[in-house]
Amino acid sequence: MRPLIPASMMLLAAGCANAQGEVASASTAAPKGNFDFKGWDSYLGGSDSSQFSALTQVNKDNVDQLQVAWTFETGDGQPPHFNPTVAGGRMYVLTGDSKIAALDPATGREIWRSDNSGRLSGRGINYWSSPDGSEERLLLLNDGVLRAMDAKTGQFIDSFGTDGKVDLRDALPEGHAPTPRPLMTDNPGRIYKDTMIVSLPAGAYDFASSPADIQAYDVRTGKLKWVFHTVPRIGEFGSDTWPEKDREKFGGVHNWSEFTVDPELGIAYIPTGTARYDFYGGNREGNNLFANSLIALDANTGKRIWHYQLVHHDLWDFDLPNAPKLMTIHKDGKDIPVVIQATKQGFVFVFNRLTGEPIWPIEERPVPASDVPGEKASPTQPFPTLPEPFARQSFTANDINPYLPKEDQEKLREGLKTWRNEGLFTPPSLVGSISMPGHNGGANFGTTAVDPLNQRFFVVSREIPVLIKLNPDKRPEALEAMPNGGGDVTPYKSPVNFLLQSNGMVAVKPPFSFLTAYDMNTGKILYRIADGESAALLAKGITGTGSQAPRGGPVATASGLLFVGTAGDRTFRARDSATGKVLWEYKLDAATEGVPAVYEVDGREYITLPVGGDGLFAQQSDQPKPGPGKYVTFALPKGSQ
Repeated sequence: MRPLIPASMMLLAAGCANAQGEVASASTAAPKGNFDFKGWDSYLGGSDSSQFSALTQVNKDNVDQLQVAWTFETGDGQPPHFNPTVAGGRMYVLTGDSKIAALDPATGREIWRSDNSGRLSGRGINYWSSPDGSEERLLLLNDGVLRAMDAKTGQFIDSFGTDGKVDLRDALPEGHAPTPRPLMTDNPGRIYKDTMIVSLPAGAYDFASSPADIQAYDVRTGKLKWVFHTVPRIGEFGSDTWPEKDREKFGGVHNWSEFTVDPELGIAYIPTGTARYDFYGGNREGNNLFANSLIALDANTGKRIWHYQLVHHDLWDFDLPNAPKLMTIHKDGKDIPVVIQATKQGFVFVFNRLTGEPIWPIEERPVPASDVPGEKASPTQPFPTLPEPFARQSFTANDINPYLPKEDQEKLREGLKTWRNEGLFTPPSLVGSISMPGHNGGANFGTTAVDPLNQRFFVVSREIPVLIKLNPDKRPEALEAMPNGGGDVTPYKSPVNFLLQSNGMVAVKPPFSFLTAYDMNTGKILYRIADGESAALLAKGITGTGSQAPRGGPVATASGLLFVGTAGDRTFRARDSATGKVLWEYKLDAATEGVPAVYEVDGREYITLPVGGDGLFAQQSDQPKPGPGKYVTFALPKGSQ
């Protein structure tokens, strides 16, 4: 494990109550805070998900000397956004045909390649070694089956589970909705000590969907250790926030993205998603715990320590898409261990990570009511008073993208005259409702980082207004599959409409994306700047627009650097983390999505990032066809370190 920066912290007695009023059992001692941040042995750097490196060889004075040290082509297939893991003297990456390749991290030479068939998790992998170092394993999902691989050879371990496999469906509770497909997800999960924690996907994009429970397995045997029900069973805590009828058929509430473990406290911080169906919840009256919640679980037992629901009765697909970040801040004369959660709607929520108490007040504010038959939207939603939002949360005629064709602009103006558009939590409707920054906007997987030395928090975000228009689904089989339906509660569906225009651009005026930095001791924004450029507009001499829909995650370093890649302009940049100023940039021959890895071998610091494809929602431009999928690694020239 990556062995927080030293800080004195209070002791906490078990049994504290969090801000939502539920009794929580917590660790009896606060964290000591001694992670070293020097390795990259897990997705996002370590189980703490910090996306921070303590390495300082590459710094603000020499970063402009970075050059390509080696590349590794991934072959035909999916362009990579897999975050490399470096452990045991090897780097582990994902190839285009969904194999794990072990590389020499100093040269990129391939050591071995796995022989699996089927899909592997696309964002990262888990490395584990025994206390004496004699045994090294990789834990991964393969077509919905948990498997263990010998990290030295790439061979699957047959003694794990049954014939080397653990089907995640086997531990689901009785009576759940059918799961004909394997429960496969790109979320790599996390290892805590000898426990592999796995977040199940929703199972189906429909009303009837399996619950996305959190499961934990022994890394050596594959034996099930514990399960946490994200949709509470009748009688469990939170059960009263759901209808009783057809409880077993309600699903979703999935941690599809990523989560964080504090290895000192033994707490897993898991952000969850929307209950199915995402845009209509007439059949699931109530707040629907533990949907859209940050849940702190005892990683040893799976017991809930505390939780906070950040969206009640979600109707917007505002799932929590990003791994929470851990930090110690200084406020009111005290050091406070916090957990930080960024959201799609552009908010940053900050809690004491031992108790769940908000660091700054969170207000329940009135929001618009639904006019869809049978729907009972929550009358209020949580709004943090600090930190300030990092995204625009409205879209009006004044915000229409001026670089769209005139016909597209006029159609948007006409639409805005009839669509519901009453702010951030405007409910979906039959006429269509605007949602901004949208369910593919705000933060996303891998798009936040921390600098625990200077108490800074960084967010890469994008703004994509969407139109949510509900259409009645009158098929008899749809009503039959809908849990707790009947009367005026009938199925609705909504086509995905990101309001992309004829030239491939989003409807809102630029900047299309932002890089925001916060001082977490005050909750104030240090800077908020455009994240990269639009290639289509750059060709016309228009700058400062931000890359459209970037999925490049930031990594901060102790030397004051912030590395961020952008897909739209195919550029990897190093910025001054205190100001956002660009200190170095490198033009790639394809998009870059995902998170770089920062590590060292024999005293030399390296930065590796995934490259390939055109990225999400690519605009129309004259850029050349993207080059091959690959991992590109940078270092200072030999002898100059």
